Amino acid sequence: MSGPAGRARVLHAQLHLLDRQVVHDHDGRLVCKVDDLELAFDDEGRPYVTAILMGPLALGPRVGGVLGRLMAGAARLFGAGGEQAPPRIPMANVSHISSAVHVGGELERPALERWVRRRLIEPIPGARHENE
Repeated sequence: MSGPAGRARVLHAQLHLLDRQVVHDHDGRLVCKVDDLELAFDDEGRPYVTAILMGPLALGPRVGGVLGRLMAGAARLFGAGGEQAPPRIPMANVSHISSAVHVGGELERPALERWVRRRLIEPIPGARHENE
């Protein structure tokens, strides 16, 4: 996210990113909520956000305790497709941040959502759409 004169925009991660809705620019589809963030450090030791993390594998450790472990464990058990890391959206895909985080590019649906669609939704008569 660049500001005036090519400088990076400084954001407070907890205030501007965490728990915000993520919206896909192409079709306005609600993608997820920002459940956690992936950080890296620059050469001077300053942290910066590299990706948005989503789903129970990201939220569980953030919630912590028994509830957080149950969330992450259930995601692994019920069809997270063998995923051991939460799905991520690179910050390079973020187009702008307002009351929601807007992203572009191709986004893959999380494994749990794909599993629910394939195993529970698609078998329902009439659940498939012509354009899918």
